[in-house]
Amino acid sequence: MLATVKSISPKARNNFFGLLMGVAFGFFMSHAGATTYDFHAKMFLFEDFQLMIVIGVAVMVAMVGVSIMKRFHVTAIATGEEVDFVKKPYQKGLMVGALLFGIGWGMTASCPGTIPAMMGEGKVAGIFAFLGLLVGTTAYGILQSFIQLQNQPPTSR
Repeated sequence: MLATVKSISPKARNNFFGLLMGVAFGFFMSHAGATTYDFHAKMFLFEDFQLMIVIGVAVMVAMVGVSIMKRFHVTAIATGEEVDFVKKPYQKGLMVGALLFGIGWGMTASCPGTIPAMMGEGKVAGIFAFLGLLVGTTAYGILQSFIQLQNQPPTSR
């Protein structure tokens, strides 16, 4: 079986494992109520802490998992390469991005991870949230290109 898996191209393995992890992630989010509007609304109103607990547990599990992976120098399942944990530098735009993320989360009761799960459940709101995500991402790309162009020296334009 392992020889059969290794004979598959790395791109196909990446796609397969990505799909498998995405389906599992969506299932667990749906089961935890992360795709339900009322859970988000009650969390933001501090009426129900179920979703906060789910998020907190997920963060703790991720922290422990990353610590273990760093300690044992694990390799990626799909490619066999060692996982590289590069610390990214702070950027000024992170605060604005976090604010916009929070506004979008509050408006749609979804984050980028829950939107595909909502669509998979057949929730129409997930489609509109996805369209908003696409519009926002495209607008950011256009704005970022414009800013980079404006910051270039006049000779390189």
